[in-house]
Amino acid sequence: MNGLVIILIAIVVLACGYLFYGRWLANKWGLDPKAKTPAYTHEDGQDYVPSSKFTVFSHQFSSIAGAGPVTGPILASVFGWVPVLLWLLIGGLFFGAVQDFGALYASVKNEGKSMGMLIEKYIGKTGKKLFLLFCWLFTLLVIAAFTDMVAGTFASVGVANITETVAYDNACAASISMLFIVGAVIFGLIQKKVGTMKEWVKAVVAIALIAVMFALGMLLPIHATKQVWVYIVMAYIFLASVLPMWLLMQPRDYMTTFMLLGMIIGAVLGVLVAHPDMKLNAFNGFTVAGTGNLFPALFVTIACGAVSGFHSLVSSGTSSKTISNEKDMPMVGYGAMVVESLLGVVALVVVGAVAVNGTKPAGTPFAIFSAGVAGFLAQMGIPESFAKVFMTMCVSALALTSLDSVARIGRMSFQELFYKDTTDPAKMEGWRKFITNKYFATIITLFFGYLLCLGGYNNVWALFGSANQLLAALVLIALSVFLKTTGRTGWTLYIPMCTMLVVTFTALIQKTIAICTKLFVTGGFVFLVDGLQLIIAILLMVLGVMVAFSCFSKLFASKKAEA
Repeated sequence: MNGLVIILIAIVVLACGYLFYGRWLANKWGLDPKAKTPAYTHEDGQDYVPSSKFTVFSHQFSSIAGAGPVTGPILASVFGWVPVLLWLLIGGLFFGAVQDFGALYASVKNEGKSMGMLIEKYIGKTGKKLFLLFCWLFTLLVIAAFTDMVAGTFASVGVANITETVAYDNACAASISMLFIVGAVIFGLIQKKVGTMKEWVKAVVAIALIAVMFALGMLLPIHATKQVWVYIVMAYIFLASVLPMWLLMQPRDYMTTFMLLGMIIGAVLGVLVAHPDMKLNAFNGFTVAGTGNLFPALFVTIACGAVSGFHSLVSSGTSSKTISNEKDMPMVGYGAMVVESLLGVVALVVVGAVAVNGTKPAGTPFAIFSAGVAGFLAQMGIPESFAKVFMTMCVSALALTSLDSVARIGRMSFQELFYKDTTDPAKMEGWRKFITNKYFATIITLFFGYLLCLGGYNNVWALFGSANQLLAALVLIALSVFLKTTGRTGWTLYIPMCTMLVVTFTALIQKTIAICTKLFVTGGFVFLVDGLQLIIAILLMVLGVMVAFSCFSKLFASKKAEA
């Protein structure tokens, strides 16, 4: 089938889902355009800031997109393009978008509280602690997977069979990405010095800085091994976790939005011009050697493009604090996920265009996507090397955006685990003050993330996907409790939450059996890699059962109460 036809079909299906199902949910749950949102009732100029729906949508989309919708579909393409496309569309509309919208809705209706605080209110303090520990373990897996992927994409030295051209492209993309961080800090300092800037002025400054960093990076490539890049990425996310938001993360997120738009526009234009044929096999069977069974592998490999628990942390953690009107929530919560699913379909078409013998080519998902789109753009007269570096820079920037966000969330989850009645260090015992120190919390989080990274993203991705989807299932259960407790329609969440519970526990059990097989049968067990994964897999299952039990107990015993 032609790739352009697949994208057009996806656009129609996703648009219908948003217009009919998304609006139906909004009507069933109830929106009050006249109600004052938390952005107004708790306005502080920092976290709670009333913003236009387009501004909040941009933040939501850039935060949840990351590298997931590119990575997941490309890795899962080994099963064939038909099952990947079906899961992206069905999962995106009836699983992921419902969860994202539900988390945003519940948070806005509860003073902008995060999912952890919502669980404490509707489930209890024990549920909150279990949920926070689960979130912390989950962030370790994200750090490991994306750090390894970024480092592998940037590596230009010590890589087997790498050509001089590819090494140069990797080095340029790496250099631009590092300069991009410098540019973000400069942008943050400019805004701090100047104060409030008009939106068009901010946009011009951001785009100008991106152009300068791109030009310098092309002239000054950084050549290094994968291991060196692992250390550099870890150093960056440490700084991102502890530095003030205004200095690094906020300006970086703002600039990344323009790169994200550039990447999507470039990919769509490339597909329109090249309209490539789908060279992937339609279906490769229910079992693929080296990957496993279609169930549950497909459903945990494609996380962010279909359903992702991480999205709920964004919806309830930041976006809910900036919504200025409840009527904007469907576009932000449901709409952003719909667009992300479309990005996943674009990634599927790209890998389908460059497939070899019916399956994806070798290389990291970032490299495959970048090379594929660069080939399309070359047909428009754009130098292929230039296009490839630009696309590699874009997808790497998205991965780094996911990394700095998740490192900060991981640090905060670790701190909240040990907070008692106060967050004021002056009122804490000595040991509690030490453990909740932001530098210690960040170091301990990155340390375990680094150990998991040693196994490579291929080994970690299945565990990451399982944890991510299990987090989504737990959030869906918690949202069901909220909806039932407050007298709203919640049955639409029952099928997604039960499906994801079955999928994730099956995947976690399979992963545990595979690691135990290496330990007791085949050999090759490495404690720092396999041992840590085994411990985390068992902990995730235990925590998942405990959180699910707490939530289900409340779900079937809850009575109607005020929202």
